[in-house]
Amino acid sequence: MEITQVLAQELGIRKAQAEAAVKLIDEGNTIPFIARYRKEVTGALNDEILRNLYDRLNYLRNLEEKKEQVLASIEEQGKLTEELKAQILAAETMVVVDDLYRPYRPKRRTRATIAKEKGLEPLANIIFLQMTEKDLLEEAQAFVDAEKEVNTPQEAIDGAKDIIAEYISDEADYRIHIREITMKKGRIVSTAKDPEAETVYEMYYEFDEALAKLAGYRVLALNRGEAEKILTVKVEAPEEDILRYLEKKIISRENPNTTEILKDVIADSYKRLIAPAIEREIRNDLTEKAEDGAIKVFGKNLEQLLMQPPITNQIVLGWDPAFRTGCKLAVVDSTGKVLDTVVIYPTAPQNKVEEAKKVLKQLIKKYAITLISVGNGTASRESEMVIVELLKEIPEKVQYIIVNEAGASVYSASKLATEEFPNFDVGQRSATSIARRLQDPLAELVKIDPKSIGVGQYQHDMNQKKLGEALGGVVENCVNKVGVDLNTASPSLLEYISGISKTVAKNIVAYREENGRFTSRSQLLKVAKLGPKAYEQCAGFMRIIDGKNPLDATSVHPESYEATKKLLEKLGFTTADIKEGNLKGISKKISDYKKLAEELGIGAMTLEDIVKELEKPARDPREDMPKPILRSDVLEMEDLTEGMTLKGTVRNVIDFGAFVDIGVHQDGLVHISQMSEKFIKHPLEVVSVGDIVEVKVLSVDVKKQRIQLTMKL
Repeated sequence: MEITQVLAQELGIRKAQAEAAVKLIDEGNTIPFIARYRKEVTGALNDEILRNLYDRLNYLRNLEEKKEQVLASIEEQGKLTEELKAQILAAETMVVVDDLYRPYRPKRRTRATIAKEKGLEPLANIIFLQMTEKDLLEEAQAFVDAEKEVNTPQEAIDGAKDIIAEYISDEADYRIHIREITMKKGRIVSTAKDPEAETVYEMYYEFDEALAKLAGYRVLALNRGEAEKILTVKVEAPEEDILRYLEKKIISRENPNTTEILKDVIADSYKRLIAPAIEREIRNDLTEKAEDGAIKVFGKNLEQLLMQPPITNQIVLGWDPAFRTGCKLAVVDSTGKVLDTVVIYPTAPQNKVEEAKKVLKQLIKKYAITLISVGNGTASRESEMVIVELLKEIPEKVQYIIVNEAGASVYSASKLATEEFPNFDVGQRSATSIARRLQDPLAELVKIDPKSIGVGQYQHDMNQKKLGEALGGVVENCVNKVGVDLNTASPSLLEYISGISKTVAKNIVAYREENGRFTSRSQLLKVAKLGPKAYEQCAGFMRIIDGKNPLDATSVHPESYEATKKLLEKLGFTTADIKEGNLKGISKKISDYKKLAEELGIGAMTLEDIVKELEKPARDPREDMPKPILRSDVLEMEDLTEGMTLKGTVRNVIDFGAFVDIGVHQDGLVHISQMSEKFIKHPLEVVSVGDIVEVKVLSVDVKKQRIQLTMKL
């Protein structure tokens, strides 16, 4: 199996592109670097394709390694035939390699190995050949041997049956066929251990669905219900079909002495040895696919959340709502610096509303606050009521917004937050984080383990390593897409930059603190442990505003500086024009990119990227994203009526729909069937986290706190 050929087919790219990408990865280049600065080499593969390629490359390489181990092990036993070798080399999955290796795998003692030790293999062969004309009890008489603990002919037959049962179970072709037919015709069935108990799993108390149609989120729900000992889950295979198939394969002669016994052995082999293993494999496979799907959705949601546009030039009051312990407030200036913190008690049990308003009015006046950012946790509803009343009483124009505070408490108790704010308590840190995640969502959210930013489903039930790697990749893509300001970026932000490790990120900040601000990208080479390779990988994503070279403020890579200067001279400009913003429209002056690129000694795609960047230097890609809705009034759940049309923000996208914040304490659900007039396979085809959508209220259940919405207007 040639890996690059397989990758090209699976990803729908040319073999040469796959070869180039693999070579670049093996040379130690990062995905963001390859996607941005090696377009000519890969034929412009984007970061999503490159990540998929990277994951599959690892899987296929591990598969090849496994094949080598298996071949060596069978060879050592002297049992490797040309046919078996060809089958193993052609296998496309780990499962098939396991199937083929099963008969040769060193076994723990089984009923069959014990029977072989008793010398019963020849009797098993007699039965399996189906040629004997004698009654089997007569054949078995010859194998009775008290020393070997075979005391009767029947015991000898039972031992021989165990040997045949294991042989059937070890046959790879049978397993492959049985797995396929079970997936095609089998069902998954779940029942409640206590049908009277009220739980969130009630819809799975009498559940029965075809395996082939089972949705990923249902697989994860069934797994969780089973793990919590609420559900009993099992796979129901098409047993009749499977036994008929095995009988057809194994019973080659109608022999009254052997036929019935073989039928018996086939049923035993299937029920005792094959079925439990296949059920385990199928459920593992379903889980893995469901996890991959859920991780993909989680990743897309996370990307949207991280890429939300920053709200700039506003003094923000971060508000971490709570009941008993009071609401923690933090005033943060437009650069994210904390100006003041305070605790107020407008909510139960203290209910000091007037006192709280007085403090708020003073803060708004003193710091010219224009925006209040309220966390959506406990008591956010009550806090919102106080804010709305307050806004009606003051002359200043202040707006508020409810932000998703997922992960704020995780961050505020972390070692990182303690280092950042040693003199603050957990509440003050949390309020600061709530304010800052509005000013620059990306810079603030990178401080939190991506798994804790609740925009997925069943994240705690998944393979945590796989989830962590996938989400880390999403954060890395986002940070590198936006780029960072080398003189203000925190270590948490820097460590996601292409080629930069946690240690090097800390060293960059230490260098900055010791030597003052960076004035050129090349100074990075003076940072401890940051060598030429790391510099090549990271330099293009680091920005220096007002540095010695205006190109350092753009995403033009230092390796292209010479070509860029030549390009500017050709067009009658200098690098000083970049800062002045005099280069708008230069793309219109270039008629033949290919020819010009050759003259400059760079690729045409690189030239296009450079021109785009010079026209709009350091443009933030987040500008294109929908801006958050700022509010100044509040809705009660009771205010909602059927048919009411509202604007809302998509908070979370899951397999069966999306949750939308419509300014009521409870997010409403738009079911997938209510998203579009045409059929869609997944909500992500229509919406993303952070989107502003228009919705109509379908139904409101105040008791259950449920709001059903539709986007079909």
